Amino acid sequence: MFESLTEKFSRTFKRLRGQGKLSESNIKEALREVRLALLEADVHYKVAKTFVADLGQRAVGTEVLESLTPGQQLVKIVNDELTRLMGGTNVGLELTGRTPLIYMLVGLQGSGKTTTAGKVALYLRELNRHPCLVPADVYRPAAIDQLRILGAQIGVPVYPATTDMDPVDIGVGALGFASQQGCDVIIVDTAGRLHIDAELMAELQRLKARLQPREILLVADAMTGQDAVQVAESFNQALGLTGVILTKMDGDARGGAALSIRNVTGTPIKLVGVGERLDALEAFYPERMASRILGMGDMLSLIEKAQKAFDEKEALKFQEKLVKDEFSLEDFRDQLRQIKKMGSLEEILSMIPGLGQMKQLKQFKPDEQELVRTEAIINSMTPEERRNYPIINASRRRRIAKGSGTSVQEVNKLLKSYDQMRKMLRNLKKGGKGGRHLLRRGLPLPF
Repeated sequence: MFESLTEKFSRTFKRLRGQGKLSESNIKEALREVRLALLEADVHYKVAKTFVADLGQRAVGTEVLESLTPGQQLVKIVNDELTRLMGGTNVGLELTGRTPLIYMLVGLQGSGKTTTAGKVALYLRELNRHPCLVPADVYRPAAIDQLRILGAQIGVPVYPATTDMDPVDIGVGALGFASQQGCDVIIVDTAGRLHIDAELMAELQRLKARLQPREILLVADAMTGQDAVQVAESFNQALGLTGVILTKMDGDARGGAALSIRNVTGTPIKLVGVGERLDALEAFYPERMASRILGMGDMLSLIEKAQKAFDEKEALKFQEKLVKDEFSLEDFRDQLRQIKKMGSLEEILSMIPGLGQMKQLKQFKPDEQELVRTEAIINSMTPEERRNYPIINASRRRRIAKGSGTSVQEVNKLLKSYDQMRKMLRNLKKGGKGGRHLLRRGLPLPF
């Protein structure tokens, strides 16, 4: 996300660092480039204008001009201003109040509202809540069936609505259903339209008046840029939004919606969809997003992803195997599976500070299928081969390649990489107390 904006900001700051001391003239030129970068990212023009003006007031002051590292100081100021622009701090979902809490999801067709309802349910369940899904879209073909399927996938009850029911009656009926199911949160998937119209708003206002929802969350497509901001304004005026969920943030999003919505509507972004999987929903942290936009990574989000993906007990067992030099191909495969749970390799790399600014990595696109092929190769081995890889001779390699749908060369490459990794871990262990300490901390392996 924000690749184009990150690249333009990086070029601007690099030129400033190369000039040594900053002056009002070169800061003015840098601000012009920042403004163009924001406009090209489809940031609302008023937001871009105000942002650059505020930035200029701080940048031309003694805070920057008298700094020992003016280039770095300017980056810090831009980071602070971006964070402020997106809301300053994280605003989470409302989880207190009279139960069941009712979340009403609204938005236009095509924004991913129904899928997001399933994602929010899974997100809440991981917070030890007991959500219930309510399909109140009786107009779109198969909308009710889609939500029922999503509910079955994540083990969340779905109110048995039908297309001949009134949406308000569905919402009222869901209250009793949620009580029977022991649910403390109701997520209502409302109807959408291809465009905003009076009929849609009237129905949503009736639902709001009858259900008195704790949250009214707009689901907006981040790829639509300023259009998403205009949609947010319209829904906010009619319903009084409490938050926004931006979808498709993992796609070719230029960033305009994320950088503009809070400033224009005053409505906080609470969650962002970062993938197609149902677990690809994250809390929105303005300070972390600003750091990623400036190419400085996002270690906190990376750590949180790792904590969710890696089982603590299994991690301890794995650490002991590393220390005892018992790291087998089965362990290698298990670690690959855990890494895949964290998301795409490209996203993981972008969160590591500094990597996003390296030229060679900008051209490098991780091959996600490489992990799939590696796992297939290991799965084609016998348990004995996975535990004792030196027994894998030429005939066994041909059999493994055939069974995994790969080539002998790919099998050889995997075994060579695995052997080199074992040697590296062995050398780290021999490196004395410090090396053993690193192993015991369970540092990530260079897969």
